[in-house]
Amino acid sequence: MATNKVKQIHSFGQSIWLDFIDRKFIADGKLKALIDDDGIRGVTSNPAIFEKAISSSDQYDDDIRTLSEGDKTNEQIFFGLAIKDIQNACDLFSGLYEESNKGDGYVSLEVSPFLALKTEETAAQAAELWKAVDRKNVMIKIPGTQPGLAAIRQSIAKGININVTLLFGLPRYEEVTEAYISGLEDHLAAGHSIAHISSVASFFLSRIDVLVDPMLDEKGLGDLKGEVAIASAKKAYEIYKRVFSGERWEKLAAQGAQPQRLLWASTSSKNPAFKDTKYVEALIGPSTVDTVPLETIEAFRDHGIAANTLEDGLDEATEALDKLKGAGIDIDAITQQLEDEGIDKFNKPFEKLLQSIEDQKSKV
Repeated sequence: MATNKVKQIHSFGQSIWLDFIDRKFIADGKLKALIDDDGIRGVTSNPAIFEKAISSSDQYDDDIRTLSEGDKTNEQIFFGLAIKDIQNACDLFSGLYEESNKGDGYVSLEVSPFLALKTEETAAQAAELWKAVDRKNVMIKIPGTQPGLAAIRQSIAKGININVTLLFGLPRYEEVTEAYISGLEDHLAAGHSIAHISSVASFFLSRIDVLVDPMLDEKGLGDLKGEVAIASAKKAYEIYKRVFSGERWEKLAAQGAQPQRLLWASTSSKNPAFKDTKYVEALIGPSTVDTVPLETIEAFRDHGIAANTLEDGLDEATEALDKLKGAGIDIDAITQQLEDEGIDKFNKPFEKLLQSIEDQKSKV
């Protein structure tokens, strides 16, 4: 029997997480099958994923009815629904969490996207959700915005597992690693163990190319189409290797600290001219995570190529980003624009989700 191609990726040190959650998907055993057959090692969620799950299913109606009996807001009702799904998924992954020595088996739940630019409110909600889910293998997602950096540090300092989401630019990514390391140092200085704390930094890929590629044609750099996001990711991995080494990090590692792994997000190809497994294939390498939508997992299972590619072509990656700069394309401005748009892209489905709950309350 042929080796499962998705499962093969793990032999190169990368963990594949599913970028999808749905109550029926868990109840029907489909998530368990992905764990068993494809070696899926975690789950990520976001407001858009939950909006689709809740608005397109009657699986949540009974809970909406129950949660609506008090004076809860629609947002509180949503988190009540989401927490139940996250707990069930965490329980499915609990064995893997223990077997991997806390390396994998994580399920991510995001704070309200309305808080993306509010430090204290984000930190407070992260602590509330961490307590409410009450699972060692949950990760709370916090956007890596400028105001989010302090919330990330505060949350790590409280011993909370954090998935830093919505990262596009290299300077911001390095700031996120600083927030993580500082948070570990804070937690350790307060007299606590840090060995149980886990974090990932979610670097978004295909959206970069969607924005940059049209500019490349204008500048005569058409040969770089579909390559800028991958080049940025490879440079991010260079930063990762540098930051999580050396004297400062080794002091924390001696206390059991785990590096904050890079996680590749937005890995489905938005351009139909590209291979549908392009972003997954280009960035397979040790000590990383790739969160992949269901259709991309299915595509990779069918025709993906698993190989250690992450550190291939590093010189070409540097050269590609240098060419951008030379052509007057400001990648830092582009990634800031993507962050701003990313907040909006999560706000809109969250608003739609809350309205869907309101509509369903009137039906039930």
